[in-house]
Amino acid sequence: MKIADTSGQDVVIQRPKNTTKRNVLVISGVAAALLLGAWALPGISSWQQAEMSVNMSRLRLSTVSQGDFTRDLSVQGQVVAAISPRMYSPAQGTITFEVDAGDSVSKGQVLAHIDSPELTNEHKQESSTAMQMALELDRRKIQAKKQALENQKSVDLAKVALVAAEREKRRADSAWESKAISQIDFEKAQDELENAKLVYHHAVEDAALNKESLAFEIQTQELMLTRQNLLVEELTRKVDELTLRSPVDGIVGNLAVEQKNQVAQNQPILSVVDLSVFELEVAIPESYADDLAIGMPAEITLNGETHQATLVTISPEIENNQVTGRVRFAAQSPSGLRQNQRLNTRILLEHKEDVLMVQRGQFLETGNGSIAYVVDGNLAQKRTIRTGARSLSSVEILDGLRPGEQIIISGTDQFQGADTIMLTQ
Repeated sequence: MKIADTSGQDVVIQRPKNTTKRNVLVISGVAAALLLGAWALPGISSWQQAEMSVNMSRLRLSTVSQGDFTRDLSVQGQVVAAISPRMYSPAQGTITFEVDAGDSVSKGQVLAHIDSPELTNEHKQESSTAMQMALELDRRKIQAKKQALENQKSVDLAKVALVAAEREKRRADSAWESKAISQIDFEKAQDELENAKLVYHHAVEDAALNKESLAFEIQTQELMLTRQNLLVEELTRKVDELTLRSPVDGIVGNLAVEQKNQVAQNQPILSVVDLSVFELEVAIPESYADDLAIGMPAEITLNGETHQATLVTISPEIENNQVTGRVRFAAQSPSGLRQNQRLNTRILLEHKEDVLMVQRGQFLETGNGSIAYVVDGNLAQKRTIRTGARSLSSVEILDGLRPGEQIIISGTDQFQGADTIMLTQ
């Protein structure tokens, strides 16, 4: 028996066409496509201009500004005592210390004694010689006085003989007028007068010459005594130096020899460190050597505080590609400093007012300071620039940039010399 299905009962119904809704969808799609094209057109144009693209997160930017530019140098300094005299043995002998290493001492305090029998004996001998020469000088002066008296005696006797001869001459003249004496006696009286005059004249000259000679001998002896006294003074100074005294207030450094040891002349004994005056010894790179000058201002950072200082010495030679210098605090050394302590020091090399500058970065090494990428929106354009002085944080711009422009200061090796770079987020 055949069972009939219901296919004969099904009727196909045609769905009415909705043309209005379809038209709206088409129009909406076209409008969206137009808006998307308008929005993407600048990006497409940028992509067409750029030679490559770089993510912004990989770059560092900085804005060109105008202001005061300070060129400086940052180095690490080592604290050293500005005054640290080293004491040496003045003579050969045996050392006896009165202090130990690390003891606090005051100026003039006795540090050590050196027993030098040789120097002490020499000092005594020369002192005795000086006393002997002083006695000899006194003897010469007494002898000179005696000789002066003898000379004066000779002059006086010659004077008396001259007066007697003059009197006899007058008597002979009277007798000659009265023809009481012969001509021979008269001429004899004249000769005796001339002889008395000569004797007196020579007595006076001899007395003056002897006086001058005695004065010369005394002066010579005085000079010899003076020379001997100077020698004694020098030996006295050396004997006094056998007692070593502290030249400054400070602490005793390391002792170079042991107690009661023999020391040679000019051998180092000890040093005294003055802890009231400190300086910083800095090692400056050779490339900055030509820019340094004594008297340059500096700044020293200690415990978060900045202290003003001055560059006071510069080594004339270069060792290990470095120049050694000394920086001294402008005011009194701050408290809390320790020998060999390391502190950051900033030396101010140059100061310029109202200059164009930008933050320093690796872009200087890439193009040797002659190329920069200027950011304009999402593009970075390569531009030729000219740079000047460089500090630790900034670089002077001489040409090629304007205030307010933004440039890439990170390394630009990755750009491979491209003229235009697309910057993406």
